[in-house]
Amino acid sequence: MIPDFQSLMLPFMQHITDGNEHSTSETHDALALHFKLTNEELNQYLPSGKQTTFYNRIYWAKAHLKMAGLVENIKRGHFRITEQGKQVLSTKPSEINLRFLKQFPEYIENTGKNRTDEKSNSSEADNDSEINATPEEIIESSYIKIRKNLALELLTKIKSSTPTFFENLVVELLVKMGYGGTIKEAGKSIGRSGDEGIDGVIKEDRLGLDIIYIQAKRWENVVGRPEIQKFVGALAGQGAKKGVFITTSRFTDEAKEYQPKNETKIVLIDGKQLAELMIDYDLAVATTHTFTIKRIDNDYFEE
Repeated sequence: MIPDFQSLMLPFMQHITDGNEHSTSETHDALALHFKLTNEELNQYLPSGKQTTFYNRIYWAKAHLKMAGLVENIKRGHFRITEQGKQVLSTKPSEINLRFLKQFPEYIENTGKNRTDEKSNSSEADNDSEINATPEEIIESSYIKIRKNLALELLTKIKSSTPTFFENLVVELLVKMGYGGTIKEAGKSIGRSGDEGIDGVIKEDRLGLDIIYIQAKRWENVVGRPEIQKFVGALAGQGAKKGVFITTSRFTDEAKEYQPKNETKIVLIDGKQLAELMIDYDLAVATTHTFTIKRIDNDYFEE
């Protein structure tokens, strides 16, 4: 199990106790060995996919130790323990965490804490002992929650719409994903009796070298294998080999596992994935806030 960033602080300090210069990568490897982390754990990424969870937690452990004056940077990616850090380790603390660091004036100043209200500080200390996530983890976790709630709202709206509206929505989504160019030239909704289970068609590219057929089911019930087989049959009737089956509900395992014996290729998109794609491609959603997270540009300070 990957330790939280507060649990990393004491082992981090113990690793650099020799007073020598240490690098981020070398410390990362040493702590990974100390906690016996597996390759799977070391390759676990934050939801954004831009940084590994363990590296992110080491970064924030070091950042807080630095704010307390226990660690100092030497150059890019290199650091060492300070005299104050050595004194702290000489007392053989059982743990180092955010509450522990509040004894240092530098930490109070660097974090903007106010020590005038002792009662408030006591409450903050209790809260700090429960904080195990780094700022990035908190932001990304909150983002995922907002996104999941938005996806549920989208599905609720779609399910209350008309079948024709849903069919047109599906075609518009595929256009936004890069199929065919514009709505006018890319595809059309069929959705009429006698369509043999085909709700829409869309060009695979601007030149229309191939056609993709669409089945759009605005359902509450689970879509089973028989429905997929009917769609494959409808494609065969059109002489088509490519189809997208989209539903607002979900597919049974049998439906997902079904593979046509001919060369027909079917892509299944359930309600959850449909909502995710709509969010990713800005269909029926609007941006309300944008937050930009920045970091130091170390190259700027290189002489």
